[in-house]
Amino acid sequence: MKTLFSLFAVALLVLAVGCSTVDSRISKLQALFDAWPAEVQQKIRAGRVDLGFTPEQVRVALGEPAKKYNRTTAQGKSEVWSYTDRSFGVSLGVGVGSARGAGLYGGGVAYEPASYGADDESGRIIFEDGRVTSVEKREK
Repeated sequence: MKTLFSLFAVALLVLAVGCSTVDSRISKLQALFDAWPAEVQQKIRAGRVDLGFTPEQVRVALGEPAKKYNRTTAQGKSEVWSYTDRSFGVSLGVGVGSARGAGLYGGGVAYEPASYGADDESGRIIFEDGRVTSVEKREK
């Protein structure tokens, strides 16, 4: 039973460490955040980005992107940040058995972040010359 409790505690720790919130991202860059205009701060606190935002502002509002792409078109080069649905799954398994008269037990915990396929993509942010020029959000 102690082993099962330990595995459950590890699972909770993984969840707590793996979660990044807007507030935690703001606190890491508090001085920089305080220097941004009030309108920008308000949008970031709401987890939104807008045209003209810098990469730092987008990171604070949305976190790190799942993927980054470089795009080249007739109009020039741009950088695309792809965001995904940040869902995850946690599984807890316990097994009990016996062999040669001895009782055996075991357990395991699995943490699985969302698969980062095209179907999981929730939006894209496009940068040109270090500023957001397009915000794409997937409709469900």
